[in-house]
Amino acid sequence: MFTGIVQGVANIKKIQDQTGLRTIQLAFPAGFDYDLQIGASVATDGVCLTVTKLFEDAAEFDIMQQTLAITTLGSYAENAQVNVERAAKDGAEIGGHPLSGHVDFVAQLAQIRQLENNYVMRIAVPKEWMRYIFAKGYIAINGASLTIAEVDRDANWFEVWLIPETLRMTVFGQKKVGDSLNIEIERQTQVVVDTVRNMLQETLGPLMPALETLLAQQGKSTQDLLSK
Repeated sequence: MFTGIVQGVANIKKIQDQTGLRTIQLAFPAGFDYDLQIGASVATDGVCLTVTKLFEDAAEFDIMQQTLAITTLGSYAENAQVNVERAAKDGAEIGGHPLSGHVDFVAQLAQIRQLENNYVMRIAVPKEWMRYIFAKGYIAINGASLTIAEVDRDANWFEVWLIPETLRMTVFGQKKVGDSLNIEIERQTQVVVDTVRNMLQETLGPLMPALETLLAQQGKSTQDLLSK
């Protein structure tokens, strides 16, 4: 488990691609790898990876094909930088929210607005995932636990506001419009949404199409019922 509080930025020192497997070597910031062991977990841009080899101030990780297919890690080149966080220990303070390190989907950075002491990112999301995204809720972007500021369900985007400290400790300041980002939705929100949707389906059954039509006439959807 991870807390979503990024502990530093690592550099991809080396990449070796084989059939169905990518091996990367990460060079860590000073002190990050203290007491790190083979088999330990490190969230790399939000993806839980297992240490396979250790070096001085660096470690190697194997990434399987499925992970490459559903995250951004397959698109990175050597010298790219990534957010890193070590697995939380028992009793650790959860400064963000609990993360599994299992990315759900890749989204695109649609817009950046730079305000005084704030940095606003608008994230374009595949429509099927918008049901789990609520204003004031949590979401993990490249392994960073962030609070959702605004949501537009019609346009399929949400926004997060970053303070200077978050920019200092992460790779977000390097990102450009059009870049891909790893997204992990908040699990409790997913459970609640899926449970309510299933209950509606089971309870209303054949009436669901009529309910959806009625809501649509009022400019609403079943998703609006969940957001109250």
